Parts: sequence; structure tokens; C-alpha cells
Amino acid sequence: MGAACSQCGLPFPSERATDSVVALCPQCREGEFEFDTARSYGLYSGSLRALILQLKFRRRERLGKRLGGFLLSPWNSLPGATNDLPILIPVPLHTSRKRERGFNQAELLALGLSREVAKNSGAGRPRVETHCLIRTRPTSPQTGLSLQSRKENVRNVFAVMTPERIRGRVLVLVDDVMTTGATLSACAEALKKAGALSVLGLTLARATPHFPDHGDAEHSQTIDDTGREWT
Repeated sequence: MGAACSQCGLPFPSERATDSVVALCPQCREGEFEFDTARSYGLYSGSLRALILQLKFRRRERLGKRLGGFLLSPWNSLPGATNDLPILIPVPLHTSRKRERGFNQAELLALGLSREVAKNSGAGRPRVETHCLIRTRPTSPQTGLSLQSRKENVRNVFAVMTPERIRGRVLVLVDDVMTTGATLSACAEALKKAGALSVLGLTLARATPHFPDHGDAEHSQTIDDTGREWT
């Protein structure tokens, strides 16, 4: 994605932003995030955006694990991710939202990533914990909310049910889109309070002011428009 923040992966509008000793975005300079590092596969635009919308709103459940394979590239760039396999933690949906959709897209992405890691390395298959982190109450969609509103929307929303399964471990949070980082940060805060050693973030797409996370869910583009060969 070009020049980006060394902590959260936010793309910079200019290469000049990397001239400093440590290239950080304003939020990371202020220490606003609870996660240690975050990376994304690509920008939330074009074909990638179309595929994410198909997955979430057209119930293309099988597409989720395939898209999870895309996360192998940013996975390999996460500090420490390839040493002593971290545990994958999908960002949870509230039970009412999951029941309505029929699945949690973050779980599918995490399962797809776990499979790809096992296929492409000799380190084994990362464990996917789908019941450790929960969303304690339904929240409004983050789409269209201001930065402050996003933070308030997810404040104290996440809880860890089985801290013994993640205590002292490196965790990788998996989600479909990262915009302001508020959701990943709220999840990381809960996990660290429960004893996680460190929490990294991994998302399929990164939305920016130039590629915002809103738009028509009935996008007409299909999976074949990516030009990839699906097997």
C-alpha cells in the first residue's frame, strides 16, 4: 500500500511522512491505540471492497475463507507472528447480529488465514478462538460515525470469557475492515486486561479518508472481477 504508519499501517498521502526516524500517524504518536501493531491486506476500494460487501451482505459465506487466505501476506509482516504461533481472535459480532447474518465474517477470515499459514509454513496451524472474546451488547454500525462516536460506540463492549486460554500469549485480532482502529483498540484493551502478552491487528482492508467505509452494499462487481483464479 506504499508508505504507511509503522504501527497501525495507515497509508500516508506522501512519502515525505516517512522522513522522520519513526514513521507514525498522529493517532499512534498520541498513543491512542491499545493494540501493538496492525496491518491490512489492501485498501478498502475497487475489487477488494466489492468482495467484502458480497461476503457481508450477499451471504457469500464460502467466500470468507478464501478471502482469509489473502491475509497471509500481511500476516508475514506482523512482528513476532511467525514465532511461537499466536492465537487468532476474530472480532466478535453480538449474538443478535450473528443470528441475523448467519455467520461472523471475521471468523471465516481467521479460519481461512489459519489454513493458509498451515499450508505455507512448517510452524503448524494457528488456533482460532471463537468463544473467548464476546460482544456484551449490540452496538450501532460504525459506518458513518465520527472518530469520537466510534470510540464511544465500542467503549466497554468487549469481554473475555476464558482468560486462561489467552493469558501470556501473543494474539492476532482478525477483522474485515479497519477504519479508525476504534474497534480493534477496544478488543485489544479487553484482551490485555485479561492477561494477553501482546495484541496485533490484522484486517482484510484499510479504509482511509480517501477510501471511506461507506457505499452501496448492492455493488454489482463479482468475485471474478478480481482477476484471480479461484480453486
